Amino acid sequence: MKKIRKAVFPVAGLGTRFLPATKALPKEMLTVVDRPVIQYVVDEAREAGIEHFIFVTGRNKTAIEDHFDVQVELYETLQRRGKTAILEQLEAMQPKPGQTSFTRQQVPLGLGHAVWCARELVADEPFALLLPDMIMQSEPGCLKEMVQLYEDTGGNVLAVEQCDPSETYKYGIVGKGEDSHTGFRITSMVEKPKPEDAPSNFYIAGRYILQPEIFELLEHQEKGAGDEIQLTDAMLRLHKDQPFYAHIFRGNTYDCGSPEGFVLANLAFSLQNDEMRPHIERALRDMIGRI
Repeated sequence: MKKIRKAVFPVAGLGTRFLPATKALPKEMLTVVDRPVIQYVVDEAREAGIEHFIFVTGRNKTAIEDHFDVQVELYETLQRRGKTAILEQLEAMQPKPGQTSFTRQQVPLGLGHAVWCARELVADEPFALLLPDMIMQSEPGCLKEMVQLYEDTGGNVLAVEQCDPSETYKYGIVGKGEDSHTGFRITSMVEKPKPEDAPSNFYIAGRYILQPEIFELLEHQEKGAGDEIQLTDAMLRLHKDQPFYAHIFRGNTYDCGSPEGFVLANLAFSLQNDEMRPHIERALRDMIGRI
């Protein structure tokens, strides 16, 4: 069993739901409290032992590459001004030389195509896939627990959460088999089924550990929903030959791809900050009182 060393971050999306804010700024660089959304996801991957961070980008995404690069002038200025605490924080977040790679998704053909674009960088290793819109708040992090499950089971691992049974039509739903450590073996996968057709109410939640055979399937995958190459379609084919396991995530998930989720993420993380919490709570009480 090969170690999970690499993680793929598909960051080529246009962020149309956040226009005009994302006209010139990548949506992944919008800040939740004091750091961009993508930093939370990369931190989760680093905690899980990831050594190589692969970003599948698009046009106008150079700010992401700049964020993970060394800014010599900034570091020198902080050093001269004695801002050692923030300097140490920035250096701790900084990937080491050679740990980041960037490749372009030149045509927006869906998540499956974005993953396929990373094939040469991943090569023949199993890898993690993290959807950068999803901030998953827990200790330990979601991916770390998934890696632990993978080390016990092998195969492929998906993070899942439970939705209201009436809302299965919104998600990719998995069938539940026998229990396995922090989750269960997956018996089936169905994309956005009607409630009466859903095998369960467990939905795929934006974190994956996949075997490299997925790339060959994606290369020949026909377009599916939305006239795009769907990752779920390729996983269904891979499931015929390889086992899939689910890790039940029990923390809090914030979909920062939607304005509502982005606002909730800011509230949640600001309330975790000891200095900010009293001010935020007071302001929320005042605003609610005026409604």
